Amino acid sequence: MNVTTGLFYVFSTVLLFAAFRVITARNPVQAVLFLVLTFFQAAMIWMLLKAEFLSIVLVLVYVGAVMVLFLFVVMMMDVNVESLRHGFWKHFPFAAVVGVVIALEMAGVTMGFHTPEGTAPLVSEPAVSNTKELGKVLFTQYVYPLEVAAAILLVAMIAAIALTLRARKDSKHVSAGVQVRAKAKDRMVVLKMEATKPAAEPAPEAAPEAKA
Repeated sequence: MNVTTGLFYVFSTVLLFAAFRVITARNPVQAVLFLVLTFFQAAMIWMLLKAEFLSIVLVLVYVGAVMVLFLFVVMMMDVNVESLRHGFWKHFPFAAVVGVVIALEMAGVTMGFHTPEGTAPLVSEPAVSNTKELGKVLFTQYVYPLEVAAAILLVAMIAAIALTLRARKDSKHVSAGVQVRAKAKDRMVVLKMEATKPAAEPAPEAAPEAKA
């Protein structure tokens, strides 16, 4: 068994474990973090298959964007974060081990393991980059499925906005067309008021009757 096969088994084992923990974790924040670990392991497997572009896209799109959005949504839920911090140092060794494993995996893949001299490489190096070849396949052979997928995603995005859009009764909505057509006489009303008059003097009090 060579180094590439060994790394594949390591990545696959961690990936399966993290995927299992995604559906068994009771805490939603921990489930999202395990999903991030799953995506990292899948990216490492793509790297072993010489698909660097797909590996980087998986990390940037899913880990860097989608998972951050999931974390924001989860953190907006009613999750008692203070109770989670009590066991920070208790789970710190396990978290440190996971971080070291990820770092060693990335170092092992990025540093590269060359085949010994005299043996043929397992994968022949292409004349051009796999990114260019992937672009050619997507925009030539699979151009129609790509356009259909883009249309479906657009419809799904519009439908999600339409389903979540609700008219709030407490919001003060003003039409921009009404504001543009407004005139000064519509905004200000001049009232005619009588001139101020001096206050009337109070009537003198009656003198008290003299005692008999």
